[in-house]
Amino acid sequence: MSSPLDLVDAAAIARDVRRLVRVPSVTGSERAAAVEVVAIARGLGLDAELAEFDLAAMRAAPGYPGEEAPRTELVGAIVTLRGTDPAAGRLCLNGHVDVVHPGAGPWQREPWSGEIAGGCVHGRGSADMKGGLVAALHALAALAAAGETLPGDVVLQAVPSEEDGGLGTFAALERDDRFAACLIPEPTELAIVCAHGGALTFTGTVRGRAAHAALRLEGVSAIDRYLPIHAALHAHERAVNARPRHPLLADHPLPYPLLVGQLQAGRWSSQVPDELRFEGRLGVPVGESLGAARAGFERAVAAATDGAGPPVQIAWSGGQFAPGETAVDDPWVAVVRDAGAAELGAPPPLTGVAYGTDMRLFCDRGIACVLFGPRGIRRAHAIDEHVAIADLAALARIVVRCALAFAAR
Repeated sequence: MSSPLDLVDAAAIARDVRRLVRVPSVTGSERAAAVEVVAIARGLGLDAELAEFDLAAMRAAPGYPGEEAPRTELVGAIVTLRGTDPAAGRLCLNGHVDVVHPGAGPWQREPWSGEIAGGCVHGRGSADMKGGLVAALHALAALAAAGETLPGDVVLQAVPSEEDGGLGTFAALERDDRFAACLIPEPTELAIVCAHGGALTFTGTVRGRAAHAALRLEGVSAIDRYLPIHAALHAHERAVNARPRHPLLADHPLPYPLLVGQLQAGRWSSQVPDELRFEGRLGVPVGESLGAARAGFERAVAAATDGAGPPVQIAWSGGQFAPGETAVDDPWVAVVRDAGAAELGAPPPLTGVAYGTDMRLFCDRGIACVLFGPRGIRRAHAIDEHVAIADLAALARIVVRCALAFAAR
């Protein structure tokens, strides 16, 4: 009987990544991509079902992670390789089907083409992260085709709404969280991510008093009131990043960035502006709660206004990404590292990242979880996104090795 490692077909992986990239699935509109995942999985002989989650119930559930994109439904796919022992530990593979918009910049290739060229699959979502998702599917197919009998189930969750907060993974885990470990094949440059920072979206409103420009001194400019706030936010960012860092983020130039990305102020060039709105993203250190991060930010804003004028109003909206961490000495980290070493010839490095991911939703439930996937993180969300087919084939074989080693524990 063939080894499952020998049954991983790089060309077939590329063709199926192309199929999935050709299905646009910008966050909020993922149904067609989930349907395609089910079709690909069934074509590989796997047990797959469309998962239609109760959106209203998820929004009302404790721990709701927030969202930003408009949506009327929450649809994913679940693919299961059945084990022989219902009491055995179960392994989860998780990947998102939603992608960011291709943007207005010129692409060398049409962003939804899924073109295969130069040893890569090209198009929006190829690296982040339809390529990793399809590689994991093919790993399950190789295990099944080789007749491998595993004691516990291996379940692949193809989820929506990762890009704007993680509501898809949250819903999938609300339905089924009986997992001992999870691997998420995000693009990580073939490194194992054991820790990631969090991120919060904020909106601040600064009030002033309107007046005619010719009588400027009779008004209070909301822009003038905002300027010391902006400086205070830079100082807050420096203070947060000057604290002792998580060891896996020690060398990161700015692990917890604070960015004001939008400003809106004024209605007319000859009127003192009486309102300014600023919106942005607050990085949250590994180990810090979202509540503590919000409170620190609000204190920095309040101190900058020094009690002059109406208080600045701060609202927290959109995706609320908590930090996440799996201990580097967790047995699951060793399984993934050994599998990577067997495929790549050297143990993959352990690292941390500054961005939020769905990993934290597993960590919150006590499920050991890491990110490990192909190269391409700098191409994610950018024009001309692409992923190397060789990386995806290697990833599929690493997932096979992880599943076999997990089953043998």
